[in-house]
Amino acid sequence: MKCLIFLVALVLCFRDSALSQEQPMLLRLGIVGLDTSHVPAFTKLFNNPNAEGDLAGFKIIAGYPGGTDMPASRDRVAKFTETIKEMGVEIVSTIPELLDRVDMVLLESVDGRIHLQEAREIFKTGKPVFIDKPVAGTLAEAIAIYELAKRHNVRCFSSSSLRFGDDIRELVGNPAAGDTIGAATWGPCTYQSGTPDLFFYGIHGVEALFTLMGSGCETVIRTKGPMNDQVTGVWKNGRIGTYRGIVQGRAESGAVVFGSKAILQSDKKGSYEPLCREIGKFFRTGVAPVSAEETIEIFTFMEAADESLRQGGKPVSLSEVLGKAKSEAEQLIK
Repeated sequence: MKCLIFLVALVLCFRDSALSQEQPMLLRLGIVGLDTSHVPAFTKLFNNPNAEGDLAGFKIIAGYPGGTDMPASRDRVAKFTETIKEMGVEIVSTIPELLDRVDMVLLESVDGRIHLQEAREIFKTGKPVFIDKPVAGTLAEAIAIYELAKRHNVRCFSSSSLRFGDDIRELVGNPAAGDTIGAATWGPCTYQSGTPDLFFYGIHGVEALFTLMGSGCETVIRTKGPMNDQVTGVWKNGRIGTYRGIVQGRAESGAVVFGSKAILQSDKKGSYEPLCREIGKFFRTGVAPVSAEETIEIFTFMEAADESLRQGGKPVSLSEVLGKAKSEAEQLIK
């Protein structure tokens, strides 16, 4: 009889072991800020029962609506909150309530002006965070966010979805182009009062530009008209990169790389799936696909663009803009 009991226990042990291998632990995700179309799109991807690879094993289980007086937030938060509620996501009334329920956080608030405030609460728990664009409402706040993450030993990163799109990826380091001598990106450009002009939507094209050019931009010149908004950066080795924001007219995103061997262009349509796969990989490995330093340089580029415009289109040094913002960030952290 004892032998039979031992055999049954052994079989159950092997069965449970097999099940645990087939069904890895579900990682619970929570969303802070339900005022962007990214919210239902990400929920659909992460909560897909047939998800594979880097998207598998996650589930968005809770959401905190948030919202501000910014029209893009105020006019959409109720709609997207109801949408993901219908998708089975629990809606909570505070960030601490959400943090008690989840393992990892997607900070999605469309208004970057409140990201620092929200990040302070999230970082206290030590839980890893993806911060959607824009990472903050000002460059100084972006610097403060990354410094606070470091002090709390929190893993985090921020990125536009365009960085990981097939159109950009097929251009990055493409041997057919040879060395990247320069690049140009373009796309729709709209503004929201209260933040630097390019933070809200221009960031997509600017991030794509940095993905192609790499870091090391030294100066920026900006020219803004009623139909287009153009920013040109000069990199430390003399290379030139340009972002063209389309304010009026046909507005599609695209990119071109000027290489030592060839000029390559791409304007394929993207999706949120590549970004969400990178987020899933980040949550599992703890390795950020975009460094804090590069993200801060991107936001320095955009704030320098505003300063250039204020100075009538004169070249503005990124190092000077960054130095001023670091001083402001120190006050925000205190």
